[in-house]
Order: sequence, then structure tokens, then C-alpha cells
Amino acid sequence: MTTGVRRRLAVEERRQQLIGVALELFSRRSPDEVSIDEIASAAGISRPLVYHYFPGKLSLYEAALQRASDDLASRFREPHEGPLGARLLRVMRRYFDFVDDHGPGFSALMRGGPAVGSSTTNALIDSVRQAAYEQILAHLGVEEPPARLELVIRSWISLAESTALIWLDGRRIPRAELETQLVHDFAALAAVSAAHDEEMTAILRRVLKDEPGEGPFGDLAARLIALAS
Repeated sequence: MTTGVRRRLAVEERRQQLIGVALELFSRRSPDEVSIDEIASAAGISRPLVYHYFPGKLSLYEAALQRASDDLASRFREPHEGPLGARLLRVMRRYFDFVDDHGPGFSALMRGGPAVGSSTTNALIDSVRQAAYEQILAHLGVEEPPARLELVIRSWISLAESTALIWLDGRRIPRAELETQLVHDFAALAAVSAAHDEEMTAILRRVLKDEPGEGPFGDLAARLIALAS
């Protein structure tokens, strides 16, 4: 009985090692450029042994993607304390930490890598977006969001993804500026929506009443006032 348990643990440990090795390689280069031979060499095992644990590169890619998606989704978790603007800024910093560390893999994931068309891959990407959506709702203290609020949050998540992809292509804008800009973008999207909807107006007013003048939202207001004048 004990021997069986140990054997299962050893198999799982080897699987986790291979996932970690693959994720590291996928983080440096696009997954379709990484071969099973490279993964086997980096793990210090033979090519056939890789196939013993995973039937092919696609299954290993999806396992690595599962770990990466769990990590990326966790970047949106933040204690519900303090002004919302500061919370979102911390979230964006962790989000870009991930993008910075996993550039080619992140780009391949969002643009399509070796698992294009895979229902598993698409489901994992959607799970990250859904986790981010639910976290933002929780920060806003809203359980049943009006249609315009859902549109604002999901649009903002898509904007964060596209901004990160553009940034990776040359990194021509300082990362810290983009992190702040994305927080400003969220406030701007919410403000435009509030101009058309009373429910959004009430939500935005509740959020803004606790925002300090020196916070990200206060900074945006000051910049807009200066621009208008």
C-alpha cells in the first residue's frame, strides 16, 4: 500500500517537473518553436520518457497553460481594503510582472500557439478572463451587475490584454506608465458609461467618494481638468 502511494507521488512529481520545464521554455520562446527534444533535454530525461507522462506536446502545452492561467488569474486577487484606484494599480503591476516574465508564452497564448482551436486552451483563456471579471466585481461590491457595468469590465480586461501584447512588441512605452494608464482607462470607461446610465452613476459615485486626490483616479481628474483648461 505504501509503495503504491509513493509511486503515484513520484509520477506526479515528474509531471510537475516537466510542466515547470516546459513553462520556462514557453516563457522564453513561442511554444511552437519549442520541441519535445528540448523539453526532454532541459528536464534531464529521454524523449520517450516525456511521452510516458504526456501523449504529445499539445497535452504538455495545455498542462503548462493550466499552471500559467492559474498564476495569471491569481494576479487579480487583492484585499478589498483601501481606495479602488490603488487596488487596481497593484493588480496591474502584478499583471505586467507576469507579462514581463512570460512574454513569448503570453503572446502565443493570446494570439494563438500550437493549441489553436483546442477547446481546452480556449477554456483556460476564458477562465482567466472570468476570474478577472469576478474579482473586479467583488472590488466594486456588486453582486448583480447591470449590463453597462459588465460591458465596462469585460472591455477593460480586453484592453489590458491588447495593451500588454502591444507593449511586448518593442516595449516602447515605459511599463509603469501603461500600468497607470490602464487604471485611468477603467475610470474613463466607467465615467462614460455613467453619463448614459443612472445605475452606473450610483456605482461610480460610491466608488469615487473614498478616492484620495493623490490616488490614480484623482490624478486622472487633475489631468483632465488641466487638459480642458
